[in-house]
Amino acid sequence: MQFTKFGRTGLTVSRLCLGTGTFGTQTDEAAAHQVLDKAADAEVNFIDTADIYPMGPDRAVAGRAEQIVGRWLRGKRDQFIIATKAGAPMGPAPWQQGGSRKHLLDAIDESLKRLGTDYVDLYQLHFDDPETPLDETLEALDTIVRTGKARYIGVSNFLAYRLARATGRTESLHLTRKA
Repeated sequence: MQFTKFGRTGLTVSRLCLGTGTFGTQTDEAAAHQVLDKAADAEVNFIDTADIYPMGPDRAVAGRAEQIVGRWLRGKRDQFIIATKAGAPMGPAPWQQGGSRKHLLDAIDESLKRLGTDYVDLYQLHFDDPETPLDETLEALDTIVRTGKARYIGVSNFLAYRLARATGRTESLHLTRKA
């Protein structure tokens, strides 16, 4: 396996990252554990999941992929880089989705429970939330990093111009890493 630095950080990860979007529906737990075992045997150390995985119309299955990964990680958490995401609808209430402080602080706690760990290495916004001020979202992510619940933060499915606007605001926040 080849390894590389994660972005402009000191973190080294495998060049391949195992996505778990099908774990819990198309891939049952036993098969998912076999996939994870094969990836580990191939020295893949980077695993990506999300609170909404497996995605679909049935919200009852949301979080199942994190649970499957969490059960597999027991006793070997220190050997893997775990990434998860938040922002997708996790319940019927309007505050159970998006980039609000309330949702993100609740979402990280629920993800940590499902994963059976006290931190994730990378916590990402799964989707942009144009209804929530970006400052609020960035401050919530800063809180998550400062409290040690995530080591790094990132985004997925964001338009570049939204991030470019935020660049000036992040100078005062400690978002890139926690010692």
